[in-house]
Amino acid sequence: MNRLLILLLASPVLAAPLALKWEKNWLYIDGEFLPGPMRVHYLEAYCRDNSHTTDWSKHTVIGHSTELVSTARDGSRIELVCKLLDGVTVRHVITSTCDEVDFRLTAHNPTSRRSEAHWSQPCVRVGVFTGTGPDKTSDKYAYVPKSFIFLDGKKAMMPTRDWAMKARYIPGQVWAAPGVPRADVNPRPLHKDVPDNGLIGCYSHDDKHIFATAWEPYQELFQGVGRCLHSDFRLGGINPGGTLEIKGKIYLVENNLKKLLARYRKDFPEHVNLHAN
Repeated sequence: MNRLLILLLASPVLAAPLALKWEKNWLYIDGEFLPGPMRVHYLEAYCRDNSHTTDWSKHTVIGHSTELVSTARDGSRIELVCKLLDGVTVRHVITSTCDEVDFRLTAHNPTSRRSEAHWSQPCVRVGVFTGTGPDKTSDKYAYVPKSFIFLDGKKAMMPTRDWAMKARYIPGQVWAAPGVPRADVNPRPLHKDVPDNGLIGCYSHDDKHIFATAWEPYQELFQGVGRCLHSDFRLGGINPGGTLEIKGKIYLVENNLKKLLARYRKDFPEHVNLHAN
């Protein structure tokens, strides 16, 4: 056996990256360990401020279009560009490894007016992942008990303590990020407390894997009404000529919460100070 063959046999086998596909405002994420492709409404909406008590369609949503710029042959990279009706453009570079999807966004306002876009919604559908999809149950909220955020210094399974029940639209649950005006979040029931960190997630159908997501800057965490979980990123109303860099992650990892938290803190060091205040 020659030396090259020995080296090849001794080398670790690298896991394939998660396969990405984007079509008609939906991002699809697939991998061998997933029970089926994970769908992300990408993006569901760009939103104005003063959104918690106002009409979703008439006031909050800013129209936009999204164009697919490029995609890698192996499905590990996608580039998109969104164009908002108020003139803002958002470039998205989305890449994958074997257990995460990385989002790098550049939002730019080329106009002479401040943008009305304050936040945006990547809507992650977790029904299939949690084993509670429409083919398994008619209960659209069966995934909720498999979902979590962090409160009181520990993981909090949903529904958490002090679950809010009243809002313009029900059901659902919103947690405003630190410093975000409570009037500017999703018009679903708003929890009285700020979460301990910016991570929201759930367990897979067999409890062997965890899905979790985080963005920076972020507007809110949200348990939605479409078998979905959100970390919604913040734009904040970009000034004329201004540019904002935004980053996000979707983690699809083995069920080890300690490792996930360490990874999240490394990826989002800004959140340590944000949630310490």
